[in-house]
Amino acid sequence: MSRSDRLFRLLDAMRRLPAPLTAARLAEETGVSERTLYRDIEALRAGGARIEGEAGYGYTLAEDPALPPQNLTRLEIEALTLGIAELRHLGDPALARAGEMALAKITATLPETRAHQAAHAVLSSYRFERRASAPVDLEVIRAACWEERALDLRYRDAGGAETARRIWPLGLVYLDRELMLLAWCGLRQDFRKFIVARMVAIAPADESFRPRRVALLRAFTRALTAGRC
Repeated sequence: MSRSDRLFRLLDAMRRLPAPLTAARLAEETGVSERTLYRDIEALRAGGARIEGEAGYGYTLAEDPALPPQNLTRLEIEALTLGIAELRHLGDPALARAGEMALAKITATLPETRAHQAAHAVLSSYRFERRASAPVDLEVIRAACWEERALDLRYRDAGGAETARRIWPLGLVYLDRELMLLAWCGLRQDFRKFIVARMVAIAPADESFRPRRVALLRAFTRALTAGRC
């Protein structure tokens, strides 16, 4: 791991983990020895990061020069914390973790009063029924959407019949109980909605449909609004 990558991981850990943090905890989180960890903390301090504490007492990131100050209202903070809390119920651990990391980065740039409000939000979210994790890697689908790359899909319909098809993924939609992929289906030569829970396997294909995703998604949305899909 390069030194710059180590320093980035250290800053990220100090933003999102409860302070104060011992050197042992930070070394474990970043995958380095404690000796290296002490050197990295000094390197961050030399670069302008305000890190309070010392060996034996723990460390706190008081100010991070890599992030610009944020001037958010209390209501905006409540909206952010509630929205990110909702991510935990979507059955997508990677997305939930990304939301928590984003909130930690934002909180690190807030004035002390606002940071306290973000850390001790009065709003929370709970679901009695948790959505099951997806049977396929959602990051593969997200990456294919952004890269406008086709996917080879094995899919089981409501009757249990399994088919193989190539699709152009356009976007994921989180419904009340299901996660749905909107796509152009090469097998049917039409727009289709695929329930992620029915996917058997999915893999990137060596086919690009760039730059058609945005136009196709707009056309699909119009068809949905008109009741044609």
